[in-house]
Amino acid sequence: MLKIIGLVSVIVCTFGGFLLAGGKVEIITHVILHALPGEGLTIMGCAVCAFMIANSPHVIKETIHYLKLITKSEAHSKEDYLELLGMLYLIFRTSKQKGWLALEAHIENPHESDIFKQFPSFYNNHHATTFLCDYLRIISLGNDDPNNLESLIDIEIETIATEKRHPGHAVQTMADGIPALGIVAAVLGVIKTMGSITEPPEVLGSMIGGALVGTFLGVWIAYGFVGPLAGAINSRAESEIKYYVCIKVALLALLNGVAPQVAVEFARKTLHHEVQPTFLEVEEATNKATSGGGTSG
Repeated sequence: MLKIIGLVSVIVCTFGGFLLAGGKVEIITHVILHALPGEGLTIMGCAVCAFMIANSPHVIKETIHYLKLITKSEAHSKEDYLELLGMLYLIFRTSKQKGWLALEAHIENPHESDIFKQFPSFYNNHHATTFLCDYLRIISLGNDDPNNLESLIDIEIETIATEKRHPGHAVQTMADGIPALGIVAAVLGVIKTMGSITEPPEVLGSMIGGALVGTFLGVWIAYGFVGPLAGAINSRAESEIKYYVCIKVALLALLNGVAPQVAVEFARKTLHHEVQPTFLEVEEATNKATSGGGTSG
């Protein structure tokens, strides 16, 4: 909701400031709004077309996906992380008590696992489920050197991060180019004006003002709307990456010999304060997980 309020406030502050500075309503209605359709089509039409040229269908699809989620800055809530930490604790505790072979059926068929089904937010996250089970499988096969595994996990997380950061980077690149497209629109407006040089001064003044709307729109749209949207997309992507980092920290802590309860505490400490549960909340979640209740209740 704050992002929607912010976007609306950009419009209010821009034209409110113009009017407070002595600008006339007639200039907004007769010059800016009159020139808006043509100038806007030139600027945003070219910007969107350039975006399509520069990016793959996958990046375009992911960008649209992120824009739909723009009002949620965090991909995962505190409850989601409580589920994750409770699930990790249950997995780690089972491996300590019964050995990794006891987890084989859960690792090989995670979507049929009675353990994972207790934790719906993790269970429904296909990529995270695959990520965890791949490393549990590697560990169960005897490859439990934390240094070697950390290098592999870091490489995979960096690959995931690169993919998730593409949409934000693409939108920011578009924002960087929009002011230049505003100049293109302004130049076209000047060309049109020069073609009507014999018109009276009041007509020429309106046409020149309309031409300058292109420069105004280019800078305004880039820095008031598209650039901030790119930042919001990047913030959302970083919160998705954090989920994988949380899993990584817990796994490596376990392999370094700490107890399951301490391993999930290590993971908890990596979380953003906005979604970080307290120590007592995690303890309650792990107790509920071991009693068979998951953390969804």
